[in-house]
Amino acid sequence: MDSSTEPVPRPRVTARLRALRFDAGSLALNLVATLGRRGSTPIERLGTLDRLREWCDGVGLRLHDEAVTDQLLTELWTLREAAYDVVAAVVDGRPPSDVSVALLNDRARPAPPQPLLIATGTGVGVDADRPLSGRELQSVVVRDLIAVLGDPERRGALRVCDASLCTMVYLDHTPGGRRRWCSMRLCGNSAKAAKHRERRAAAAPAGS
Repeated sequence: MDSSTEPVPRPRVTARLRALRFDAGSLALNLVATLGRRGSTPIERLGTLDRLREWCDGVGLRLHDEAVTDQLLTELWTLREAAYDVVAAVVDGRPPSDVSVALLNDRARPAPPQPLLIATGTGVGVDADRPLSGRELQSVVVRDLIAVLGDPERRGALRVCDASLCTMVYLDHTPGGRRRWCSMRLCGNSAKAAKHRERRAAAAPAGS
């Protein structure tokens, strides 16, 4: 049978691949990373309200209980895709979609929450952990993205993971900017293992 007609097995989606990522280097990029494997069959990591709560906990943000809705989840998906379009355009050296830019600017407009003074039994304290509305959450995320793109050093550190199945966008702050993978533990080790298997297969006697 011609090997070119053989079906290509689909990579197994494990719990590790479905796990949320908090190592992209910024709040906005951590949101972008909630959709994995954009280069092949996408893996949705932010598909439920429980996952939304888990993501907020992971990035250190609190939502009002009533803000945790399917509507917010849908809005975050659209924000995520617009953010990905913009950062991928920066990495590729091309203009992003006007629609993506307009959407992000619109979501950035609501004022993010400000720390407030509170009277305590012993004097005055600061409440810097006020729960967010859905639009405030989105504003915080987009303003983080704007801060990344507005900083020449961070903008220049944007990278896309070399693993063809991953393509996660992250900030590379290593000396010389030579980091190739989103994570050495994940994609880096997998790539090295694949190269090792290729070398062994190439060195094996024909017909073995």
